[in-house]
Amino acid sequence: MFIQTESTPNPATLKFLPGRAVMTSGTADFPDEAAAARSPLAQSLFAIDGVKGVFLGSDFITVTREGEGDGAWHHLKPAILGVIMEHFSAGRPILTEEANGASLEATHDAEDSDLIDQIRELIDTRVRPAVAQDGGDIIFHRFENGIVYLHMQGSCSGCPSSTMTLKQGIENMLRHYVPEVQEVCPV
Repeated sequence: MFIQTESTPNPATLKFLPGRAVMTSGTADFPDEAAAARSPLAQSLFAIDGVKGVFLGSDFITVTREGEGDGAWHHLKPAILGVIMEHFSAGRPILTEEANGASLEATHDAEDSDLIDQIRELIDTRVRPAVAQDGGDIIFHRFENGIVYLHMQGSCSGCPSSTMTLKQGIENMLRHYVPEVQEVCPV
């Protein structure tokens, strides 16, 4: 098994591509060890000293590390590669339950339904693929009083450029296509 790695805009995260499907549908975000209880793979990765977060995408695994500087990856990367290789070679499940956990999505008024559908469509077709390329995901949370609330996951969570991505990229695009959108804010 050959596992490729890619850097991400977030220097504290690294994207691992095992060359096979990781999640058959959706994504799974484990921002800490306690959240990893439903994923044998995430639990094994958290057992490595220095791993701070794990995100599972369709065909990639993003690992967030503790500490500063590129030197930390020099020590963590071989251990992470070993855990991923061993997990897939043993044929263990990625998740012990099929559900992706509790939804972050809030309820909304029926009168905003068409707007929300339009916002979701734009996020799903234009934003999510680009964010996934960087090892993360973005989830629509709610639309309220002209403000779109989004949740950044994986390498995007805590990334130094995530605010710029939200404000200059996503906000400008949404405002262009959906004039009712006034602002985009993180959850």
